[in-house]
Amino acid sequence: MKKQWWKWSLLTILIILLLVQPGQAAEVVQVEMNGLQVEFDTPAIINNNRVMVPFRGLAELLDVQVEWLADSQTVVAVAPGAQIRLQVGNQTAYQNQQKIQLDAPPLLTKGRVLVPLRFFSEAFGCQVAWKPDERLVQLVSPPATMEVLAYYALGDKTSSSWEDLFGKPYPDHDRGHTDLVSRLALGWFSLDEAGNLLTQSRTGWQRPDGWEDVIAVSRSRGLNNEMTIHMVNGQGEITALLNDAEACQRAVDEISREASHYDGVNLDLEGLGLSARGTELQELRAKYTAFVTMLAGRLHQEGKTISLSLHPPNSSYQGYDYASLGKVCDRLIIMAYDYGPKPEPMAKVRDAIEKTLAQVPAHRVLLGISVPAEDPTSLAEKVELARRYDIQGIALWRLGLVDDGMWQSLSSRIIAK
Repeated sequence: MKKQWWKWSLLTILIILLLVQPGQAAEVVQVEMNGLQVEFDTPAIINNNRVMVPFRGLAELLDVQVEWLADSQTVVAVAPGAQIRLQVGNQTAYQNQQKIQLDAPPLLTKGRVLVPLRFFSEAFGCQVAWKPDERLVQLVSPPATMEVLAYYALGDKTSSSWEDLFGKPYPDHDRGHTDLVSRLALGWFSLDEAGNLLTQSRTGWQRPDGWEDVIAVSRSRGLNNEMTIHMVNGQGEITALLNDAEACQRAVDEISREASHYDGVNLDLEGLGLSARGTELQELRAKYTAFVTMLAGRLHQEGKTISLSLHPPNSSYQGYDYASLGKVCDRLIIMAYDYGPKPEPMAKVRDAIEKTLAQVPAHRVLLGISVPAEDPTSLAEKVELARRYDIQGIALWRLGLVDDGMWQSLSSRIIAK
């Protein structure tokens, strides 16, 4: 009877422990930066009522340079206009040579140095909010400097690229939103299978009357201009062009001649590799890369830049050799959209960025964002992804569709290069 009592007692204790376990999970502290969750390699903890996080992970998040002085167990963090020093176990920190008393000193645990999140973040210009009911820390960083390319299309009376950019109906103009854009991709051109440059295409791309005004006014506002050449492989048009050496040469010649009016060229040849497999796919990629290499060589000789608008690596269109293209072009715009759900799913966009960065340096990558698929909040989330991965910037499809809420969201998150 006594043994039975002990068995029931042990079972009761085990049940109590199991019931307590979910309560412990509630003690986990979550951290968000600009609306996106942050994953540290060591979980955030609370020490003396202060949230502590690993200093290297936080420094990377804030784009701060850090140094670990092992002999004195000191963290030194530096960014333009700010420097801090913290020592493990020491409640005295230094911010720009001034002493600061910490409520909770840095601590060393499991081989990781944890620092007070609020002090570290605020020292580098972040706003910090603590939501105790959710056990959530929300960080808002200062605006990030990045390139913002915007596609300029003909539009119509209700979606005028001119009015959206310059703030007034054509031909009047003002500053408008030019302070939030650094480069225009002017969607006015196409090609045919023979390599002829077209100012009016079957898909509706055309160069508008008064196009010279767009170039002149945008340049007066400090914007660079690229002529965008758009072509779709719907009936094999691009494949036919790439298979014809004379047509490729003609296209390079005509594009180069027209590019004298612009700062560079944006090539947007879409739909390659949907059904091609094996050797056929490899040959298609090689021919596209050869054409781009020939065009890039000519443009660079003439002091012009070249960018490519490309389907993302996780799309159905596999006709692009990103690694090779990234070596010959100035910028690759990864059109991480048209996945189905709206807004575009963050997991898919993140995957597109990571697959691109596995092949192309970050400073040559722009994240393409389809404005019609987003809202102000989701747009800010996409911008934050670009900042997290430290890529060159973003590309907005397109002017004329960016509403006031989106412009406001952009203005709080970016400073255009």
